Parts: sequence; structure tokens; C-alpha cells
Amino acid sequence: MLTLRKSGERGYADHGWLKSFHSFSFANYYDPCHMGFGNLRVINEDRIAPGTGFGTHGHRDMEIISYVLAGSLAHRDTLGNVKAIPPGDVQRLSAGTGVQHSEFNHAQGETTHFLQIWIEPDATGIAPGYEQKTFPEAEKRGRLRLVASPDGADGSVLIHADARMYAGLFDAAERADLALPAGRKGYVHVVRGELRVNGQALAAGDAAMLEDEPLVRLDGGKDAEVLVFDLGG
Repeated sequence: MLTLRKSGERGYADHGWLKSFHSFSFANYYDPCHMGFGNLRVINEDRIAPGTGFGTHGHRDMEIISYVLAGSLAHRDTLGNVKAIPPGDVQRLSAGTGVQHSEFNHAQGETTHFLQIWIEPDATGIAPGYEQKTFPEAEKRGRLRLVASPDGADGSVLIHADARMYAGLFDAAERADLALPAGRKGYVHVVRGELRVNGQALAAGDAAMLEDEPLVRLDGGKDAEVLVFDLGG
């Protein structure tokens, strides 16, 4: 079964300095039909105005992934990490027993556009951790590049969760398949452009939820960037 969710069906919040689309219930957006999918709990598409950002705040017992699309995200946390996250990098923050961090856009005249993704961990109370890696466009062109996994396979960032996250770029005749073992769920989020997921047309901000499907098939891309999740839970 494949269920589509169009971009305009997501929750939306405009805080002036922050404009955010919520794929699942988050903060003041509550939708009992969209509380998460498998162990995927949050996908927020955020745009941070220049010179603004999230002040220091805390998390615990969650795997948090940041995927920057444009601009740069400045990260500082109580683990001692002070980092800039540019497009092409994937950042993983394991909140575990508790961590505080801040995220800012220090650029003048440039909006930071990024996805914030939360995945429920396999176990609570683990030690907090941080990891950041660069995945060049060439590694994502016409294929699904593993960027986060529970075993750090293929140089992906390591998450403490039964989930794998892939990123891909597709145009024209480029295509890719991802097998979904029995009992697994697939979630596809179109970051930009257009493409088909198992024959269904999706555009930027759209998502496809797959259950009891043997594979995810991506084709028909038009300047498309996509994230694909292989999920348990």
C-alpha cells in the first residue's frame, strides 16, 4: 500500500524569523492521523531568516538529523561541538541522557533552508553523541546514497535506531530501486523538483508512505532531490 501526502497538507507555522512545515504533529500543530510513521517522528522543513535562530534548548532520547538545503546552519552544543553545517553535510545528534544546543543562521541576506528529522532510538538513556559527514553530489547522482544507518555502513553517520536514510538526485532517465524487506516501512520525502515513486507523481514537499510494498522505485525525475527512509518500529 502506498499513501501520498501532498505538501500543502502539512502543518505550517510562521514565527516571522522562522517558517516551518511539519510533516508530523509538532509543537502547536496536532494531527492525530500524522503522529509519525514507524519510528520516524519528525520531519520539519525550516527556513531561518538571516541573523536569527533557535536559542539554547534541550533534547533527550531522540536521534536528530539535520540536512541543509541552502545557506549554512551554525550549531553549538553542550558536548563542546561548534560547527557549521553546509549543504551536502549530514549532522547526527544523539540526545540520549540529555544535551542542549543552539542553531543559528549568521549569514546576512541569506535564508538557511534545512530539514530537521527526528527518529526514535532503540534504547533510552544512552550517552549523547555527535557526528557530521559530507556527502558530495556525485555520490547521490542517479542513485540512493546511504547517509545514516544503525551500523555506519558505507561511511554513513551512525544512528541508534532501526532506520536507514538515503539521499538521491534524479533527473531525466536516472532511476533507482530500494528493496524493502518484509515488515519494513518506506517513507519518501521529495526535497525539491519532481519524480515518480512507484508510478505516483510527487513534487517538492510531497511524501509517500509505503507499507507491505516490496520496493521503492524512483524514476521520472525533474531536477529532483529526495530522501528515502527504510524504517522499523
